Amino acid sequence: MRPTALLVALFSTLLTETSLVAYQTADALGGLTFNQPLGLATIPGQNDRLLVLEKNGTVQLITGLRENQPHKQIFCDLTQPREGKFENGGECGLLGLAVHPRFAENHEIYVYYSLKIAGKLHQRLSRFKVSPTDLGQVDVASEQPLITQLDPASNHNGGDVHFGPDGYLYFSCGDGGAGGDAFDHGGHIDKGFFAAVFRIDVDRQPSNLRPNKDPAVHLDTQGEAFYAVPADNPFVGTRTHRDKPIDVLKLRTETWATGLRNAWRFSYDAPSDTWMAGDVGQNLIEEVDILKAGQDYGWPLREGKKAFGKAQPLAGLTEPIIDYDRKWGASVTGGIIYRGSALPELAGTYLFGDFTSGRIFALTSKSANGFTEIAKELNAVVSFGTNPADGELLFCNLVSGKVRRLTR
Repeated sequence: MRPTALLVALFSTLLTETSLVAYQTADALGGLTFNQPLGLATIPGQNDRLLVLEKNGTVQLITGLRENQPHKQIFCDLTQPREGKFENGGECGLLGLAVHPRFAENHEIYVYYSLKIAGKLHQRLSRFKVSPTDLGQVDVASEQPLITQLDPASNHNGGDVHFGPDGYLYFSCGDGGAGGDAFDHGGHIDKGFFAAVFRIDVDRQPSNLRPNKDPAVHLDTQGEAFYAVPADNPFVGTRTHRDKPIDVLKLRTETWATGLRNAWRFSYDAPSDTWMAGDVGQNLIEEVDILKAGQDYGWPLREGKKAFGKAQPLAGLTEPIIDYDRKWGASVTGGIIYRGSALPELAGTYLFGDFTSGRIFALTSKSANGFTEIAKELNAVVSFGTNPADGELLFCNLVSGKVRRLTR
């Protein structure tokens, strides 16, 4: 199916040339300023609380949303981890956070962040507990690391974290950094936690599987990982990948979708049952992907829809839904499918951005290559989310320190 036809099938309401209007951006949280806001998260069942992730290692809890009188307080502070040293240089820092769907029962959150251990850079996925006596404060001492991956370079760290409709935790990892897949991670599913979106069962249901052993996987006193692998993960039992044999003992059965250079922000839309991602390009092309289980998105054989360097064609790769070149921007930021009510002409439309150019785009089959620019910041559009009080789109500007919204 061609990308435009797939869009029509996925999104019940698309923009038309006559409905498309110019938008502006405006402050969304009453003038509150943050220290390099990098991400947004909501708490299941709580429509008056929003979490704003700050790159420097803190998370701010925003309340007062329903009364339109937002104020902030520290929710979590990871700047002094129990092990190693928190790292926020370059593309490192506090990169992602997801709240457990049963937060009201277990008070669990999951955080992806960067740290140096014995001077070496790592990317870590950890579980934390919120104090049962103060649901506005994370107990940092409760940290239980799940995965701590040694990272050869400071860029391309992925780090987005979400719970899916199945109750499993999904998280993205980049290809390890440098340029041109310098560490040869992009075409492999048996070389650690790189260049993919992974899916794990943090509740360790009995029907699911043990992960393969790896130095990155933390074990309890019984030698068991702190998570399980869903038995229906798409690469369980795989023996070859990209027409080459793999090391079955090192196979990362956690892999859900592969061949992603640096999936910087992905999201799930329940009405359309769709996962979407922005995958940052090398030096020519940015891409947006519809993520599906078991799909290979081609890095480093392909950048966007074109072969990368001297790579030879390979059957079975999944093309992006759209891609764009440097006239539009140089670092795609994955967005969300809009489900608010303030801008009804955008309902069902995927909105995303570009970090470098500050442009905000709408994915629509009515414009060239399926997208069009609808608004613009100066730069630094780094993450998208929703306001739990009204369902409206929010996005973070890393440089201005503001959480912003779209308006006419």
